[in-house]
Amino acid sequence: MDDKKVFHRILLTGAAGGLGKELRKRVSKYADILRSSDINSMEDIGIAKEEVVVCDLADKKAVHDLLEGVDAIVHLGAVSTEHSFEDVLGPNICGTYHIYEGARKRGIKRVVFASSNHVVGFHRRDELLETDCSRKPDGYYGLSKSFGEDLATFYWHRYGIETVSIRIGSSFPKPTTIRMLSLWLSYNDLEQLIYKGLSVKNVEHTVVFGASGNPRMWWSNRLAAHLGYKPVDSSAPFVDEVTKECEGKPDPGHFYQGGAFSEMGPFED
Repeated sequence: MDDKKVFHRILLTGAAGGLGKELRKRVSKYADILRSSDINSMEDIGIAKEEVVVCDLADKKAVHDLLEGVDAIVHLGAVSTEHSFEDVLGPNICGTYHIYEGARKRGIKRVVFASSNHVVGFHRRDELLETDCSRKPDGYYGLSKSFGEDLATFYWHRYGIETVSIRIGSSFPKPTTIRMLSLWLSYNDLEQLIYKGLSVKNVEHTVVFGASGNPRMWWSNRLAAHLGYKPVDSSAPFVDEVTKECEGKPDPGHFYQGGAFSEMGPFED
């Protein structure tokens, strides 16, 4: 393996989703073989050594089979927006448990977990949060990611599986709302965080906020400094454009860091 490659085979779950599509080629640089998986089918995007596997994370046996021969996991797979508890239960809660239990059985010792800013979404926007702050999930999606962080802690202490949980802000080509100016995460910086999560030694269970070097930050990564994460992008060049575009428009959930998620529900039949 060359210097960039840190594992022989990496599994990327959620590979057909918005971030998954962006990350397939990026993550493939760090493995001899990338195994890309999703509940939905995926088109060939020209990665030289990629294994594409359709898998339902709610299916325990299928997930354990998926992990055969895997050395590390980048776990993005989930319902990625706010839904009813029943909707997030299978993929987000059971699915993440299946990933960790499968990792235990297969001897896999490194996971990068796509957590979310919605784990702390009911903190107010005038707070500066450390990574060990109290969790205040803003919905069922946030609750599922909070559960995933607890799984990561448990599987580290009980079984020695190390995890970097990235509380992803808003990862899109550019920020488009006032809220996103504070928590935008560029694709380049997300890739860097994943690489750090795969390559840095002795991370135990490390939580890191996933944001670029934005001028209106709500978060501190002081307690995750051992990862060596140094953002290369910032929302600063977009401030004037976004401020002008959003002038006079509503800002849902504007008191809270979770934004609109803090106002969704209840979900009824």
